[in-house]
Amino acid sequence: MLKSIDLFAGIGGIRLGFDRAFGTDIETVFVSEWDEFAQKTYRENFDDSFEIAGDITKVDEKSIPAFDICLAGFPCQAFSIAGTGGAGRNGFSDSFKGQNRGNLFLEVVRICEYHKPKVIFCENVKGLVMHDRGRTFRVIRQAFRDIGYQVFWKVLNSKDFGVPQNRERIYVVAFRDDLNVGEFVFPEASGKEVSIRDILQEAPVPSRYYLSDVYVQTLRAHKARHAAKGHGFGYEVRDLDGIAGTIVCGGMGRERNLIIDERPHSMVPETHIKGKINKENIRKMTPREWARLQGFPDSYRLKLSDTRLYKQLGNSVTVNVIYAIAEQVRSTLLKSEES
Repeated sequence: MLKSIDLFAGIGGIRLGFDRAFGTDIETVFVSEWDEFAQKTYRENFDDSFEIAGDITKVDEKSIPAFDICLAGFPCQAFSIAGTGGAGRNGFSDSFKGQNRGNLFLEVVRICEYHKPKVIFCENVKGLVMHDRGRTFRVIRQAFRDIGYQVFWKVLNSKDFGVPQNRERIYVVAFRDDLNVGEFVFPEASGKEVSIRDILQEAPVPSRYYLSDVYVQTLRAHKARHAAKGHGFGYEVRDLDGIAGTIVCGGMGRERNLIIDERPHSMVPETHIKGKINKENIRKMTPREWARLQGFPDSYRLKLSDTRLYKQLGNSVTVNVIYAIAEQVRSTLLKSEES
């Protein structure tokens, strides 16, 4: 059985994909995630006998159990256009709440240099490829080569893997040199086309997800102001037969992925709102719908507040894509053992 560790684990999306691909042939032996609310969602869905480690920079690599596969969705905000905390795209110089997020990939290097796993898997935003004219990504690739790994990477879009979300991310797979992998072929598109209509939550959707008429007018006014300035900012109502834009952790992720859901629902507000529930049936997607956009199964438990869940799901990965890559990783490892 292969042992794995889950670094910068979030709510476990990468682990879900690898668990699905490897089945009973993989066991997670260590998890690290610094956000306490992400930890709560993670614990709700994974029955581990060990505690989740917090700040990975304070963990001695020698204390981590031996492992074969390192899963690491190291923080992407430092390289993302949609970075939070005022970080922008500061890359290696990025600091947020005392953590240098741009350099956290070095924690992956530190731990993997000591343990020498067979495989290192990383996911990040597409912007990492061109950040600082490509220098940042070259440094990351070279760091893995320097500790003895052959590095493969590719940008893939979630919409090509059975979920209705336009989400481009970079995926990095590094194999230990002595495995003599030669080449690694990333998965092709699944060919399965799905639309937002396919992932809608069962009706009736609670009225709290339907916007107030006052808020709808505010969004329209905001968009009109930006349009007058030649900007494309503002809310967007998605076609149910189309796909969603990239979901992100901020309010923009919800406002740019509104839908019109004309199925019966209550017009009585569940919370205090200005005005009344709009009669155009405009609503934001629910956390469960966001989970489906990310390929999480309906058995995945979402217990926290909507605000926390939107953040966690927007920061997570698309499980379908991870699964497709993990299957390729598994077959590549099997071939290397046979040769």
